[in-house]
Amino acid sequence: MDLGLKTKVALVAASSKGLGRAVAEELAKEGASLIICGRHTETITKTAAEIADETGAHVLALAADVSIGADVKRLVESAVSRFGRIDILVTNAGGPPAGNFASLTEEQWETATRLTLYSAIDLARAVLPGMKDRRWGRILNITSIAVKQPVDNLMLSNSLRAGLTGFARTLANEVAADGITVNNILPGYTRTERVEELAEMMAAKQGITAADFKRKWEQEIPMRRLGEPHEFAALAAFLVSERASYITGTSIQVDGGWIRSLL
Repeated sequence: MDLGLKTKVALVAASSKGLGRAVAEELAKEGASLIICGRHTETITKTAAEIADETGAHVLALAADVSIGADVKRLVESAVSRFGRIDILVTNAGGPPAGNFASLTEEQWETATRLTLYSAIDLARAVLPGMKDRRWGRILNITSIAVKQPVDNLMLSNSLRAGLTGFARTLANEVAADGITVNNILPGYTRTERVEELAEMMAAKQGITAADFKRKWEQEIPMRRLGEPHEFAALAAFLVSERASYITGTSIQVDGGWIRSLL
């Protein structure tokens, strides 16, 4: 299936590793030109070189912290200067720290809000004028299964990703007539560095090994395994494609059946 991405320019945030990198790689394989970013210059530059070597795609790597508004502005301006436009935006950011309500400070709430909610809002605000001018655009937010079924001990993620979902659903209606779609993609337990860190932390609290804790997760998943980043990226590529032109305002999980709700 030709997804119609060969002439498109995509900005994938927080893409030096994990799900962000997997999505960037998938879009590059489909022929899109890329802007990727991460907080560390050396890491994001290395990632860009590897993706370009593997796919032949044009890749611009920039160091940026998406929780800082000035960095977002510089990122988008640099991308437009290099490629002339941004057709596709994939918002992403590292997950906020785990913890229950009693353990979290006001500062942690403020930091997590900038990282998880404001980063996506700032990125959308920066790219939407150009998308509206061209009457074509795709915005895809990487959120979490926590917005449909809260995860224990993830108070910040459960709360703020739900807020992002409300923002995206409302924005989808506001820009639909401009040829712009806005969707959310919800990763379940996927084999990434972030999930490995969570497993180690939760296992330590329970006095078991990380491997044993991951086996407990696997028993909760009908497919009885963790997901792989490339499985997640396949849906992401479709949702930002020409083929998905009538899909907007949705939140679709990639979780091996973990969420038990009907919708």
